[in-house]
Amino acid sequence: MRPVLFFSTAWLLLLVACAPVGPEYRPPAANLPDNWSDGRRPATSAALHHSRRWWGMFADPILNGLVDRAIAANHDLRIATSRITAARARLRQTTAATAPSLDAGAGATHSRRSGNAGSDGGSRDLFEAGFDAAWELDLFGGRRRSIEAATATLAASEENRRDILVSLEAEVARTYFELRGSERLLATARNTLAAQEKTLAVVTGRRQLGLASDLDSAQAQTQKSLVAAQIPTLEQKITAGRNQLALLLDLQPAEMARRLAGAAPAFTLPSNLPPGLPSDLLRRRPDIRQAERLVAAATAEVGVATADLFPRFSLSGLIGLQSSSLSDLVSSGSRYWSIGPSLSLPVFNRGRLQAAVTITKAELEETEATYEKIVLAALLETENALVGYSREQETRARLAAAVETGSQALTFNEGLYAAGLADLTDVLASRRTLYAAQEQLIISDQRLAANVIALYKALGGGWHITEATQPTPPAPGISP
Repeated sequence: MRPVLFFSTAWLLLLVACAPVGPEYRPPAANLPDNWSDGRRPATSAALHHSRRWWGMFADPILNGLVDRAIAANHDLRIATSRITAARARLRQTTAATAPSLDAGAGATHSRRSGNAGSDGGSRDLFEAGFDAAWELDLFGGRRRSIEAATATLAASEENRRDILVSLEAEVARTYFELRGSERLLATARNTLAAQEKTLAVVTGRRQLGLASDLDSAQAQTQKSLVAAQIPTLEQKITAGRNQLALLLDLQPAEMARRLAGAAPAFTLPSNLPPGLPSDLLRRRPDIRQAERLVAAATAEVGVATADLFPRFSLSGLIGLQSSSLSDLVSSGSRYWSIGPSLSLPVFNRGRLQAAVTITKAELEETEATYEKIVLAALLETENALVGYSREQETRARLAAAVETGSQALTFNEGLYAAGLADLTDVLASRRTLYAAQEQLIISDQRLAANVIALYKALGGGWHITEATQPTPPAPGISP
């Protein structure tokens, strides 16, 4: 008994002293520049604070309600949440496997031996009850590496849900503003069509008086038809946008249309969005954090596979009561016990185990390459959003000026035409120019909103600008 306890104690001390086999995890290096390619530098990195409800900057209560509904009902988020629950259960399962197991049992048998097998052929009863314990000593750290892998996998699952959440919020906002832009385009087309109909009526009246030609009437009718032809396409685009939102929010199309009823409020965009430093992406973006945790899990899996190449040490024990008479079962003479170590060593299956180590190392290299790819894609995505927003601001300013001057030119030409001092061609050309400028301005507003949303998504979710870095004055309101 004493030698067994001595060796068991020695094994436990050896277990504490041994480090797990396999590579130790080190966060992968990310080669990020110090600043953005256009030379943009933040006033201070601390000026950017995380704000989960970043879409509130648009001050649109309808959008707020849509995003809240999407977060509560979206199918992809529900799937990701279920995966987190499963990952947590696997971690508990893996952790529990490192603890000693203890089973209790009891039984009663009535048996008869064969008289032709060297026995008296009599029958007997046997009653027993006891406990069976076993503990595999994690001498080479395979179990500990399994816990590391399960912990990292759980963290990756949580980051995956955050990534889906950020993408969902951005997709809802982007689809919403595209829809609102299409509604503005439809309203503009209908207003232009109504103006064209009035012009056609004027031309028809003047032709009856001999003051306008058939050519004037044909030109006015042609331009009216061209504008009218765009309306069905815009109506179809609006329906498709509503249905896309309905899918994201898990709503029926009729319910989606009800929620979007009424005019959308104007929204204001900042004239400047400080992006922070490129290195901030590593902390902000959940897809990068997810990829980093997957590298950690893959590193631990190499240790798990490596530990299988080494011997396994176990300590087992058994204690109980055994008697042929139920009345004597609890007496001191019925006690029995056993305790001792055991060892198992892979001999003929080492080729399979070594192949498993090679596989896990290859998977680790794959996750590291994936991490580097995701970091580079995040950098490019943020750069594109920054440049797109900055250039689109310039485009919108010029388009707004074009709409103003185009409106003045149309008013001027309509006055001249009514006085008989200008041709109808000048009026129609001015209206075409104004309509094209109005259309492009609405599309530019859509792009501005989309670029802001893309920047928030590229930076891994919401952040807001402190008072010290807010633009002055704010950008003009954009009303859908």
